[in-house]
Amino acid sequence: MPLKNTSIVSGAQTKFGYLDGISQREMFAEAVDKATVEVGIPKKDIQAAFVGTFIPEMLIHQGHSAPLLLDFAGLRGLPATRHEAACASGATALRAAVMAIESGFYDTVLVAGSEKMTSVSTNRATEALAAAADDMFESSMGLTFPGVFAIAAVAHMEKYGTSPEDLALAAVKAHKNASTNPLAQFQKEITLEKAMTPRYIAWPLRLFDCSPISDGAAAIVLTSKEKAKQYTDTPVDVVGTGQASASMNLCDREDFTSFEASVSASKTAYKMAGLGPKDMDFAVVHDCFTIAEIIASEDIGFFKPGEGAKALRDGVTALDGDKPINPMGGLKAVGHPVGATGVKQAVVVYRELIGEAGANQVAKHDTGFMHNFGGTGASCVVNIFRRSDA
Repeated sequence: MPLKNTSIVSGAQTKFGYLDGISQREMFAEAVDKATVEVGIPKKDIQAAFVGTFIPEMLIHQGHSAPLLLDFAGLRGLPATRHEAACASGATALRAAVMAIESGFYDTVLVAGSEKMTSVSTNRATEALAAAADDMFESSMGLTFPGVFAIAAVAHMEKYGTSPEDLALAAVKAHKNASTNPLAQFQKEITLEKAMTPRYIAWPLRLFDCSPISDGAAAIVLTSKEKAKQYTDTPVDVVGTGQASASMNLCDREDFTSFEASVSASKTAYKMAGLGPKDMDFAVVHDCFTIAEIIASEDIGFFKPGEGAKALRDGVTALDGDKPINPMGGLKAVGHPVGATGVKQAVVVYRELIGEAGANQVAKHDTGFMHNFGGTGASCVVNIFRRSDA
């Protein structure tokens, strides 16, 4: 069934990074205020809230997050639901909100995501993140997320000839784009030589192949198309959405060079939108590791299997390329506060489509693609957006 009734009318995020002295609830409230009252959308118009957050129980000893965060943001009393799908928590919240608007149950809702990750040690954060993998077969045996994606990188290298330098080029591109994004965690370009510095996290993944531990929050407001013009002259329509799941553990997978949930969710979203990869002007994909961007670019249909690295080398996915990917820097350089990531991705697409991405504006911006990935590939949510006047 095609989507007919849902528009984004505002979107905002906090700065991502090490936000010392700022709590999760404060970040959340900041993002909500930027997406509502600061752009002329009264909070009283919000009818429900869909909240993405992954592991506050392990990071800040706090559960029951949705009503807590809503209360602190000045929205006490609203129906508030927390959505958890590891790194795809924000996008599952967004998808649920889209379905609520499409059904006619609500006409104005808030989607917001946040995570406070730097309040614990790196070891503790790594342990917490490992909860998104299969504990019985992987996490308890010592396999971490860098390890999983290192396996994917080795498989891709063996099957398609992808090189460590290709991975490093993805990092260089990410940092270049983030260098002009004032909300990014890392706002400094890096050289290819620096990206290839042999500080291995899990061979062949080096330090610069991995996204950082981050704090941050993001929020968007969704309305029915009928109400959208009350709030903005430049609404962005949600025209396709897809969600899929796959095996949690690697031993049940047939191919490490592709993630079946990404492929399936993309096909569902394209079919719903009546569009295909060739119709997409740019994409925001889940680049938790550099190899993840290369594989995602193939899984979403932008390039054939094995050709993602070549497209990267040839500049096709650069900010000024024919198929820009992660024009503001992606998770790799902007940061990855897990519950906020999927919502932040929607904010990026929204800003690009309305032409307000500043130095990171893509030239062609009628349609945008968003890919949010959960854990080691057990969840994936895809959304396709189009400018209302496109």
